[in-house]
Amino acid sequence: MTTPVCTGASRAAAASAGHRRYPSFSSYVRARGPVLLRTARSLTANPSDAEDLLQTALTKTYVAWERIEDHRALDGYVRRALVNTRTSQWRKRKVDEFACEELPEKEAAPAPDPAEQQSLHDAMWRAVLKLPDRQRAMVVLRYYEDLSETQTAEVMGVSVGTVKSAVSRALGKLREDPELGPVR
Repeated sequence: MTTPVCTGASRAAAASAGHRRYPSFSSYVRARGPVLLRTARSLTANPSDAEDLLQTALTKTYVAWERIEDHRALDGYVRRALVNTRTSQWRKRKVDEFACEELPEKEAAPAPDPAEQQSLHDAMWRAVLKLPDRQRAMVVLRYYEDLSETQTAEVMGVSVGTVKSAVSRALGKLREDPELGPVR
């Protein structure tokens, strides 16, 4: 994201002649440039944008060079210029959102084929019917009737542990059923 640095040609000319007007600015840029570039890179994702950002901040620093009283605090001044410039660029960025009368809806996932669903349903019931009566009753109560383990135990007249172990064995048998292979 590049943003014009100066609006006037006189400013740009003054900035390019910085090594003649302010030799201390030139030596500062040579000495601290790599460190400041790392700071700029941490503010942008693109290395080219970081270079442009640093150039803009250094131009702002150059313009204010005579007003900066404490040259020992130049790094802080330039870093603040980097952050402020980046914030201004971010605020001015183009947003590609447009108001419209209807909200665009996400494309729905394709609906499953009803024939495949019925086939799977039938295969599941055939596998459940292969289970021993007691396991089948517990699986139906737990997963088709959506009863808790405690409720299933009460209906069956057994302990909760019996329900847990019987349902676990039943699910193991269902996992091994060859008709349910495509489900796994």
